[in-house]
Amino acid sequence: MTGGPLVVLVGPMGSGKSTVGALLAERLAVPYRDTDADIVTAQGRPISDIFVDEGEPYFRELERQAVAAAVSEHAGVLALGGGAVLDEGTRELLTGLPVAYLSMDVEEAVRRVGLGAARPLLAVNPRRQWRELMEARRPLYTEVARVVVATDDRTPEEVAQAVLDALELKDV
Repeated sequence: MTGGPLVVLVGPMGSGKSTVGALLAERLAVPYRDTDADIVTAQGRPISDIFVDEGEPYFRELERQAVAAAVSEHAGVLALGGGAVLDEGTRELLTGLPVAYLSMDVEEAVRRVGLGAARPLLAVNPRRQWRELMEARRPLYTEVARVVVATDDRTPEEVAQAVLDALELKDV
C-alpha cells in the first residue's frame, strides 16, 4: 500500500476533474490517474459503448473495481468518474483520504459539457437529467469530501490553486 492518493477529485461530469487533476499532479510533481481512463484502457472501448452494450450495472462494477485498485496503488492525484460515489464500498474506501469535491451549478455544467456530448446518462433532456443526478449525488460527494471547491466562473488553474489551498498542500 502506498498510503493512498495525495488528492482525490470527485464531482459531476464536466466539473474539471481531469483537467484540474492533471494540473495538480504537475504542480505537486506526482503522477495523475483517472479511473474512467483506466476503464476505457482495460475494456478497449469508450464508456458510452459499455453503457449501451452491457448496461449501467456492469459499468458500475467495473468502476468499483477500478477505484479500489487506484486507491490502493496510486500515490498521486486521482480523479474518479462522476458516479463512483454511488457505491457504498467506494465511499468507505475514501474515508480519511484528502478528497476534494469540485462543484458547479447546472448552467456551468451545460456550458462545459454541452447538450450534444456523448454522455450516456444525459441522453434525454440533459438539464433535467443533470439536476436529477445532482440531487442524488450531491449528498454523496459532500459525504466523502474533506473540502468543497466551487468551479463556477473559475479557470482550471484557479480551481487547482483553490484545491491546494483548501487541502493545505504546497506545490513544488
